[in-house]
Amino acid sequence: MSGSRSVLLDLDGTLIDSRPGIAASCLTALRTLGHGPDETFDITPFIGPPLEDVLRALLQTYDDDRLDEAVLAYRQHYGEIGYLGSELYSGIGDALEGMRQAGLRIYMATSKREVFARRIAEHLNLTGYFDGIYGSVDGGALDHKPELLAHILSERKLVASDALMVGDRRHDIVGAHAVRMRGLGVLWGYGSRGELETAGADHLVDRSTDLVHAVLSMLA
Repeated sequence: MSGSRSVLLDLDGTLIDSRPGIAASCLTALRTLGHGPDETFDITPFIGPPLEDVLRALLQTYDDDRLDEAVLAYRQHYGEIGYLGSELYSGIGDALEGMRQAGLRIYMATSKREVFARRIAEHLNLTGYFDGIYGSVDGGALDHKPELLAHILSERKLVASDALMVGDRRHDIVGAHAVRMRGLGVLWGYGSRGELETAGADHLVDRSTDLVHAVLSMLA
């Protein structure tokens, strides 16, 4: 396997189950703005897009347009406590090790703030697997997957045809295709088979134990 082959991995719903922390920080943001959200609401459908899109959708149910205040409250809580509410999916550690041993260059590509992605990687002892960790930054330039992936390809001088994006939501697949990469959809995350198929995923994988084989097959 050539060392020039690269795999770009989404974080939430692909490597980690981050629902508890994201839900807690969303609830805190809503409460900070004076709302009384249902403590049992299901955050799952909202995970994946940029944070602003998530909070905008939640605020619409209260006819509230204070997006900047909600983002600030969310990030304060998430940076202090919320990021700790993440668990590595079973089999992902072995998958990362397998990709590393196969000679792949491995990058994280997440819509989450890069500073939080790095904290999570350190907390879960994942940092050593990655050649680079990329996420959204202040100013919003890299909030969306197409821009983020284009940035990684450019900065790391990667060839799109020799790289693969792996994610659990349509944004990952659409983003990959926007920069002429292939997109591998995983089915243990927050997106459904239908969502990923509709987005045009080049391949789907059901179990984390099959991830390395799927990645290597697509990059062969």
